[in-house]
Amino acid sequence: MVFRFLMLSDEVDDFRREIQIDSDATFYDLHKAIISSVNYQDGEMTSFFLCSDDWEKETEITLTEMDTSSEEDSYIMADSVLNDFLEDEKQKLMYVFDYLTERAFFMELREIITGKDLDAPVVTRSEGEAPAQFIDFNDFDNTASTVDVGENFYGDEGYDLDELDAEGFDGLDNDLPLPDDENF
Repeated sequence: MVFRFLMLSDEVDDFRREIQIDSDATFYDLHKAIISSVNYQDGEMTSFFLCSDDWEKETEITLTEMDTSSEEDSYIMADSVLNDFLEDEKQKLMYVFDYLTERAFFMELREIITGKDLDAPVVTRSEGEAPAQFIDFNDFDNTASTVDVGENFYGDEGYDLDELDAEGFDGLDNDLPLPDDENF
């Protein structure tokens, strides 16, 4: 069985890659096909996320072992076979290639081709230039400094100083004085 993935970027409108890969391949094989198709250098921290229909991250599959809590399952690309995680067409995935800025490719399993096998992944469609693998932080547009928070930031228009009475501070260190209205 062969999986046909469509890969897009939210940074470059005309970027598009289609990759066909055998369903018995690993996520590491898919990772290598992606890196090769966009000419990125290998060895950077990357992850796949299986996503909901609304692109909410669900299951993470990492390039290397991560120190996670024992409550969460941990999956590594080299040990994770595609058909163990992917069953349905239209399954959404995110391939995070830049952890510092959460930059990613958005992928969808477009087609499951039965009765066919592939020895190696194949890029069947390649359009547009991939976004730069790394962002120069000197050129990074910092929009946070230009945000006008105004007087109603975080709902402070409904703030009432009288709501901060001593009863609201039960369990706190009672030796500390509460601020009075004129000094607060």
